[in-house]
Parts: sequence; C-alpha cells; structure tokens
Amino acid sequence: MYVYICRDDYTKYADVCFENFGDRVKHWVTVNEPNIKTLGGFDSGTLPPRSCSVPFGANCTGGDSTMEPYVAAHHLLLAHASAVSLYRHKYQASQRGHIGITLLTGWYAPATNESQDAVAATRMNDFHIGWFMHPLVYGDCPPVMRTRVGARLPDVTAEQSKKLSGSFDFIGLNHYAVFRARADENAFNLKQRDYFADGGIADPIKYILEGQNEYAPWALGKLLDHLKLVYGNPPIMIHENGYADAPQTLSKIEYEDDYRSKTLQNYLEVLHLSIRNGSDVQGYFVWSFVDVFEFLFGNRMRYGLCGVDMNSKGRTRYMRNSARWYSSFLKGGELRLMSPSGKAYSAA
Repeated sequence: MYVYICRDDYTKYADVCFENFGDRVKHWVTVNEPNIKTLGGFDSGTLPPRSCSVPFGANCTGGDSTMEPYVAAHHLLLAHASAVSLYRHKYQASQRGHIGITLLTGWYAPATNESQDAVAATRMNDFHIGWFMHPLVYGDCPPVMRTRVGARLPDVTAEQSKKLSGSFDFIGLNHYAVFRARADENAFNLKQRDYFADGGIADPIKYILEGQNEYAPWALGKLLDHLKLVYGNPPIMIHENGYADAPQTLSKIEYEDDYRSKTLQNYLEVLHLSIRNGSDVQGYFVWSFVDVFEFLFGNRMRYGLCGVDMNSKGRTRYMRNSARWYSSFLKGGELRLMSPSGKAYSAA
C-alpha cells in the first residue's frame, strides 16, 4: 500500500512543480539515477533508506536485498510514467517543454578474454541499462531478467505497459566509466540472490565506491551504439561526464589538471564520432563546474573544472587549466589546443 501512496504523492508533487515553474523550466527529469538508488538503498544499503539484508548489505535497518531493489525500481518507473502522463496531458502543449529520466550508465565490458566474461558483460548491460530502458521503450523488463530473477521481479500489467512505453521525450545519461564484468555463475546457484548474483557476476560496485573508476572514452561510443541499435535511437542528453582526482591532501590547490582536459577531449571526440554515425545526442554537460561535496565520496573526489580552496574561510574558488580550455572550446576554439603547461594534448 505504501508504494502506491508514494506514487500518487510523487505525481501530486510533480503537478505543483509543473504548475509553478513550467513557464521557465523547459526540460524536466523525473528521477535521477533510479538504477543506482534502488541498489544503494535496497540492496547494499550504502544509500538511504538503508533497507537491506545480510549477507548483501551491512548496517541494514531491515529489508530484503533479494526482492526490494526490483520492487523499488518497478514503482519508480510507474511514478515516472505517471508524472510524464500528467505533464503531457495537462501542461506540455502550453508550456512547450520536454520531459525524461536520467540513468547512470556505465558500460559493462569483459574483465578477461574468457568467453564467460563476455557473456556476463552482455547480460549485465541488459540488467544495468535494460532494467529501465526496456520498460520505457517496450513496456516490460528484458527477457533475461524475467528468466533469471523470476517471481521476484514484479509483473507489469497491460495498462502499466502501455503507460510506460514511450514515456519520455529524451533519455538523460550520467556516464563516467567502464565496469568490468567477471562471471560468477556460482553466485547464481545460491538459494538467496541479490541483483549482482542474479546477473551472475562478481559485484563491481565496491571498486567504484573506493574511487577506482576506469575511464574509457570508447565505452561511451559502445553505450550510444547500443541505445541506437537496441532502443530505437532515443534523443539523448548527457547530463554528467567528467574526471575525478583524489589528492592525498584534500586541501591541495592544483591549477594544472591537463589529465582532466585530455580525458574530456577524448570523450568529446568519441561523442562527435557517435553523432556522425547517427546517434541522436542533443546535449552534453561536464560534471562538474566546481568541486562539490559528492554524495558518495564527500570531498575525497574532485570533479571540478574550478577548484575550491578548502583552507580559505570563504571557500574561495579558482580556475583550473581545464576550465580555461573548456571555456575556449565552448566559444569556438579547437578541441585540442596546446595546454597552458606547454604540453600538447593528443588523442588517446
């Protein structure tokens, strides 16, 4: 009963937002990274509400890691579809805006050259991307999830399927890294399984939480090709893409961050090629304008084009080299200029 009340409450909340801000806000995102909130909140318990169960989660407040992530995702999708339906029927014609959803989308690639890892990577892209994209395009979860998760995956009624299909004007992507899939079919044979055991892989999230991101611009190209071929080439807005450093001294002031500029240049080059090959990408945002207190990493990871002087009482901001390069690029400058440190940027 509670989840249905939440869905109705969310739609009422969205109604208030559309009515009061729709004359100025022209691009709406219903939910940001629902595919991560469900796992962090209801599987591992690393995010609120920390509803999870052992051995999959730690410090759990109670819950069921084997089932609740799928239930939460189901109702997040229905809440999204409900808000989109409201916007389209009541506001879109007069406000002339667009509405979508934003997913965290890494790209799963094999951890080794072994065939089982290649199969696991393909399967996990269905679990990771298809978990939300498949209902949004086709009205139900991917067949591989239906097969492997079974009765723990909520059913989608015909009415719900109709409401879900096509319930977006664009898909937002937050993309940072490639995830390495290492097959673990022994986990799938366990009596109790969570999301990663259902997928039959070793959990890669612990490495991400430790800040061990593997930046791979080619993975963005793979992701965009996948969305084009499997999901009908939806309009894409890349809402987050960036590079983080983790200094040993958190207060260290650093102007020279050519590694960040080079990484962004490589991603933009792949993005340009993907658009030339037909991907319908309509926008791109760097994460982030300035160092922020990251939800998962606090101040340990710094993504900012502009830095923050943590020794300053007023937290003074300063421009890094990447900010100067990106500003020049947005004003029509070259993608790969000579860096301020005198080193030439080059393709990866």
